[in-house]
Amino acid sequence: MSHPALRIGLIDYGMGNLHSVRRSLERLGGDVLDVRSEADLASPNALILPGVGAFDPAMENLESTGLIPHLKSWALDRRPLLGICLGLQLLFESSEEGSRQGLALLPGRVERLPDDPRERIPHMGWAPLNPVMDCPLLRQGDPTAWVYFVHSYAAVPSSNENVLAATAPFADSPVTAMVWRDRVGACQFHPEKSADCGSLMLKRWLSWLESIQSVGNTQEQG
Repeated sequence: MSHPALRIGLIDYGMGNLHSVRRSLERLGGDVLDVRSEADLASPNALILPGVGAFDPAMENLESTGLIPHLKSWALDRRPLLGICLGLQLLFESSEEGSRQGLALLPGRVERLPDDPRERIPHMGWAPLNPVMDCPLLRQGDPTAWVYFVHSYAAVPSSNENVLAATAPFADSPVTAMVWRDRVGACQFHPEKSADCGSLMLKRWLSWLESIQSVGNTQEQG
């Protein structure tokens, strides 16, 4: 399925697995553009913030691009943004992994996974998702989605904010696997490495983008 009207900006700040994300989106018909500076934000309809590595170096690299204030404005303007893996953690206010402030687009902080003799850290491998609320990628009542994780930390959204979209089992406590608020969402797992389940989620995201873009165009014409 092609989405010729959609242009997806893939944020390149030196710490993301851009190649696999790009390939997954292009297989689904997405038109993917690299975003390395403010000038690159003129074309995309939506942004993806990937990430692999540690919190503080990621924020330092992101700051060096000059994109941070523009990403905040993007979200405040209700433009779609999807974080992946470390990209989810950067959306929050802070992390136990470092001392730098996050983007603070979502309320809460990131904490290390609990130590448990039955579990390895980093948590690496496949795990099932438990939907907590409906979002454009996953709905309650869907068949169980098994997805691929690689992480040592997980987001803990503020308890008074409705942003937790799905959890995954870890030791005796579920941990944050997906978050969503308004048009900003993120996956702690790697949808681009999660076989058919991940592909379906990215396909749903593209279809959702197409639908909100169509609504916007209709409103402009009206």
